[in-house]
Amino acid sequence: MESFKKYTANQLLKLLKEENVKTLLEQLKFYKKAHKTDKEYQIWEEGYQPKLMQTDSIMMSKIKYIHENPVKRGYVDNAKHWRYSSAKDYEGDSGLIKIERFW
Repeated sequence: MESFKKYTANQLLKLLKEENVKTLLEQLKFYKKAHKTDKEYQIWEEGYQPKLMQTDSIMMSKIKYIHENPVKRGYVDNAKHWRYSSAKDYEGDSGLIKIERFW
């Protein structure tokens, strides 16, 4: 997980700098944790807590939670309206990104 987070953060920052996306870079700098003195920006939250998905209902609960995040933030009124969400796929439509469902 550490390698994944490091790689993706570096790639994202590289892209944002190349595209001169100053507003987002400033936000990433502003929200950096106070104790992070070795980095200028912070992309990921500290740590991670892996969870074992033992049942289909637990998996669906987590997926629903993820789908509702843009709604809770006020970005959209309905989860399926978030451009990169898989919520559309779970409602029977095709989303922007192809997903695999195994349950």
